[in-house]
Amino acid sequence: MMKPESLIPPLAGPGDAPPAVDPAAAKPESLREQLAEQKELNLRLAADFENYKRRSRQESEVRAAAQKESFIHELLPAIDNLERALAAGTTPGSAELHQGVEMTFKQLRLLLQRHGIESEESVGQPFDPHRHEAVSQRRDATQAGHSIIEVLQRGYRRGDQVFRPAKVVVNDLPHSHHARHGR
Repeated sequence: MMKPESLIPPLAGPGDAPPAVDPAAAKPESLREQLAEQKELNLRLAADFENYKRRSRQESEVRAAAQKESFIHELLPAIDNLERALAAGTTPGSAELHQGVEMTFKQLRLLLQRHGIESEESVGQPFDPHRHEAVSQRRDATQAGHSIIEVLQRGYRRGDQVFRPAKVVVNDLPHSHHARHGR
């Protein structure tokens, strides 16, 4: 049977010198591999950080654009009300108020234009379900069939895209009616 002391390696004594390590022989290939791995890790970390900054910037831009679009959608009913006030005309003694409302309306329309939002003129145009919301129909023999004869709420677009469809009244004349009358 072995004694437990024989399982423990002997400690180095004060006279025992550590094995000599030659720095030139310290596996230079291993050090080069470690250095290459560290460089690769640093490059990956730098690329990941650049991707993070790009994604953060894009997300911030998308969030800002959504907030701007939401604000403009909330602003449009106020512009509609100013337009209705102008359509009501002036009464004796209200000319200055009417002028102030008109100036405010024009400023807001210019503000929309600076942000790429344009109003659409729809009266007389053919009804397009992608750009218009039909809320009523009426027959008017002086207008083309399925054309817009009245706008109840102005539509807006950003470039070629509909920002808000116009709420319109559509002429309910069949197409064949105009063909018989030479229109």
